[in-house]
Amino acid sequence: MVVIRMSRGGSKKRPFYNLVAADSRNRRDGRFIERVGFYNPVAAEGEEGLRISLDRVEHWAKNGAQLSPAVARLVKEYGAKVASAA
Repeated sequence: MVVIRMSRGGSKKRPFYNLVAADSRNRRDGRFIERVGFYNPVAAEGEEGLRISLDRVEHWAKNGAQLSPAVARLVKEYGAKVASAA
């Protein structure tokens, strides 16, 4: 099964997450199919903290991918932000 989840990167005390579509049997930070965005929880003022390719997330969801709870929350938040900006 394909899941869209966060893959942790960054250094100690400075997390950075890539949002990836991956096979559920692979490790969290292991092999993935496609990178669909990123999330930086410690982004400085003026830095972009979240970017998601909503069309790719929609594509994977239509093809049966499950979103992790954290990714589902981020997608909902980002979708509202994009809709209000447009």
